[in-house]
Amino acid sequence: MAPLLEVKNLVTRFYTEQGVVNAVNGISYRLAEGESLGIVGESGSGKTVGVMSLIGLIPSPPGRVENGEVNFHGRDLLKLRPAEIRHVRGREITMIFQDPMTSLNPVLTIGRQMTEGLKLHLGMNDTQARKRAIEMLDLVGLPGAEDRLNDYPHQFSGGQRQRIMIAMALSTNPSLLIADEPTTALDVTIQAQIVELVKELQEKLGMAIIWITHDLGVVARMVERLAVMYSGYIVEIGSVWDIYDKPAHPYTLGLLQSLPKVDARQQQRLASIEGLPPDLRQEFNHCPFAPRCPYVIDKCWEENPPLMPTGRDQQSACWRWETVVEEPSRFGVEVK
Repeated sequence: MAPLLEVKNLVTRFYTEQGVVNAVNGISYRLAEGESLGIVGESGSGKTVGVMSLIGLIPSPPGRVENGEVNFHGRDLLKLRPAEIRHVRGREITMIFQDPMTSLNPVLTIGRQMTEGLKLHLGMNDTQARKRAIEMLDLVGLPGAEDRLNDYPHQFSGGQRQRIMIAMALSTNPSLLIADEPTTALDVTIQAQIVELVKELQEKLGMAIIWITHDLGVVARMVERLAVMYSGYIVEIGSVWDIYDKPAHPYTLGLLQSLPKVDARQQQRLASIEGLPPDLRQEFNHCPFAPRCPYVIDKCWEENPPLMPTGRDQQSACWRWETVVEEPSRFGVEVK
């Protein structure tokens, strides 16, 4: 059975006055109908640029998708005309962004913003679109949905605005929802509510989800498969449970070890990944994580490793993945 989405060797560059930024460097992955994939990594790792490249949201100039295929329902999205990709983006693939206040137009009512897409993509008239908007706001748990269609974004709380964005994204019954750190701007209690809401709606509507986050604690409850990005590369991918149980890349191991533990001793310090993320203006002929890696050997400086099978459904871009699995030493401690 063909996957819903298949990304092959996607490459995206930004041409700036300071040099060429190698934002995404040949990433590949698949997503089945109704499946959930998490993409994690620190800021600047290429998570958001990678998914925005799929649906034609990279500003050009300075950005450019230079290579790859994005097969969705049997079509290569990178070969579609602008009008065609706009229809796919609003109808079949939708996206929720980090900050709903900057995603919603402050001078238009919520009702206007919700019905606009329904009329454009589904051909609804005013009455049908308004009815659908009320149904979707009720579905995401917004109180008094019908009475609030004439309100403006500033009249809602942060959590309510994010619920509105989710309702807008799901109103056209998309096959794929991309959630780009949608809980970052919210407090912890509201974060949990939004996570549970998205999870519940996925099960109810049967859509596939790509969930982008830097929070490994959130993504563990949200997805079936996980891709870990570093410096524009996918350095590990596989079942979320396999990766949490036996991480096979030093960067993944470092991220997991840096999470606070509920049962940790009071005086125990959190592990940390020393050093700084690499400068993306340079092209790597070695492993990009080598300068920060306690497992580094000479070969790491000589050749950038490809993704290699490490288990039934797990791959890692590390020459020493077997050592990482067998000797998961604490970061900050030298590994011999």
